[in-house]
Amino acid sequence: MTQKLVDLHLHSTCSDGSYPPAEVVRMAAGAGLAAMALADHDNIDGIDAAMAAGAELGIEVISAVELSVVWESLQDIHLLGYGFDHHHAELQGALKYFREFRETRNEQIVVRVNEKLVSEGRQPIDLEAVKQKAGGTIGRPHIAMALLEDGHVSAKGEAFDRYLVPCNVEKRFFPIAEAIELIHRAGGAAVLAHPPFIPVERAEFPNLLDAFVALGLDGVEAFNSGATNDDIDWYITQARRRGLIVTGGSDFHGIEGEGLVVGGGRGNLKIPYACVEEIRQAAEKRRAAQG
Repeated sequence: MTQKLVDLHLHSTCSDGSYPPAEVVRMAAGAGLAAMALADHDNIDGIDAAMAAGAELGIEVISAVELSVVWESLQDIHLLGYGFDHHHAELQGALKYFREFRETRNEQIVVRVNEKLVSEGRQPIDLEAVKQKAGGTIGRPHIAMALLEDGHVSAKGEAFDRYLVPCNVEKRFFPIAEAIELIHRAGGAAVLAHPPFIPVERAEFPNLLDAFVALGLDGVEAFNSGATNDDIDWYITQARRRGLIVTGGSDFHGIEGEGLVVGGGRGNLKIPYACVEEIRQAAEKRRAAQG
């Protein structure tokens, strides 16, 4: 019997992905996956569309979100929420605040980019056109695409190197304890995203994980595109020792040069459907604990 596989970390145009939610679902279905999750950054606007497409295409869609969080001196750690009520009023309100800041932030980035373009004798990009093409929250990849389409750069990587990095405006982050509690109150499970990208030495990771478990962390994204197969086994071991669930996803954005494929990451990911079952059980346990 063929193993049922999933990808629980995909992005759409509702944050910084290249494809609309329904198209991401079609790609996941085309890859033969049994389930998927649209985990946009600080944004759950695409979940209803993804679920509708999933029902049509026969692929299970799990509610998800990826939150940018901070803990002590570590900034921009990513936390995944799964299996929550995506119509939960408090969650929607918190994300609306961050979405509004992000919109303002990226408008400020466009202003800075345009100032740089004008100083180089080039035509500025059109903010309204960028908004239209984004179809949701503007992300820096959308600005990069505008720079590419207007002929200012020859590749998205060049857009970041020449304009987006020098013209950046700093993000805002959720404190990780608040983010975990928010996901729990919405009825979901909180999972640490792609641990290899957290800027700590491997020897320090178990201590970091212990600290997050004390704050209510439910799981670890052991199957991820930053890990080798040996790394994946190690992260699974660390999770199991602490009674945590294990999840996995490619972190596919569909960006040129990204090198990731839906359901396969960099080619080594085979994420079992058991991850979905673990998420469901963890979310049910959290909801039961809250009465």
